[in-house]
Amino acid sequence: MTLHTATSPPASPPVTEHPRDRTLLLRWAAALGGALTLFALLLLAKGADPVTVFAGMVTSTLTSSASLEQIVIKAAPLILAALAVVVPARAGLSNVGGEGQVVIGAVAAAGVGLALDRQAAGPLVLVLLLLGGALGGALWAGLAATLRITTSVNEAVSTLLLNYIALDVLLYLIYDPWKDSDGSGQPVTRSLEVAARLPLVGGTAVHAGIVLALLAAAAVWLVLRRTAFGFRLGVAGGNPEAATRAGLPVRRLLLSAMLIGGALAGLAGAVHLAGQEFELRPGITTNLGYIAFLASWLVRHRPLPVVGAALLVAAITVAGDSLQLDSGLPAATTHILTGLVLLAVLGWTRRKAVMK
Repeated sequence: MTLHTATSPPASPPVTEHPRDRTLLLRWAAALGGALTLFALLLLAKGADPVTVFAGMVTSTLTSSASLEQIVIKAAPLILAALAVVVPARAGLSNVGGEGQVVIGAVAAAGVGLALDRQAAGPLVLVLLLLGGALGGALWAGLAATLRITTSVNEAVSTLLLNYIALDVLLYLIYDPWKDSDGSGQPVTRSLEVAARLPLVGGTAVHAGIVLALLAAAAVWLVLRRTAFGFRLGVAGGNPEAATRAGLPVRRLLLSAMLIGGALAGLAGAVHLAGQEFELRPGITTNLGYIAFLASWLVRHRPLPVVGAALLVAAITVAGDSLQLDSGLPAATTHILTGLVLLAVLGWTRRKAVMK
């Protein structure tokens, strides 16, 4: 077997997708149909008319400009956090710590913003805030990467446990040193100054974070598909032993993949803070990292389809509002619908992968 060396990668890294991937959308449609059927049975059990409920969800989501804007707003950090799973996955790593990295990114961004937003120009603060969030997420992911390459601790376990530590860091800061002394007594920081927030796009409620997310998706695709670094990551992830024998710095590649993933998740936290939340509070991320992890799995860790997966999940979240307002169903119903959709698609694609 001939191995490509690090110095002469092929012009286009080999695509490892199943030959029948062109039918993936059809399989997704079947899986989504099954999920919606199960959800309809649940609605019937609750005494609701499934046709009326589904019609209300579609109407309230797709015919309202405000709802469409909310979908894009929610999708922006989801895209970035999902890309934080895509890059390590290329190197054979499972970054389950997106939630913690998003939290630390938001914390780091808030620290920069609160320290500078009243002393420096708004655009400068915003740039530093975003960079601070990316750096915070990278350092947090770097902890797990260091454990992996030095002591062989599984990164799925370490990143998952770091999620809880990140939450504790957030809670400590907002309950004590960063708590807004002029606020209502709730555990929140003061809001960022308006000049330090992400600008809006085209007179809509959508902030510029979606532009950053789309650029990041394109950049990740380009790096993974068209550069020597992306090729090396694929080799290291596919066969680490062969990569080592071929002279590739496998440990450095694994560390780089996790650092890049953490930086993207940290940037997601900064975008979420500067574009939507403006202050740190308990539950600021609303499981954003975990949902993004599943969104990445939905599209088999491919950077461009991640955009569509994030929009789908965001649309389900926004559509769920009509379940509460129009149909009088409990808020947990939205989570049930999201879970059914994700499980159906993941289970279907996994079944196809096993049968191939």
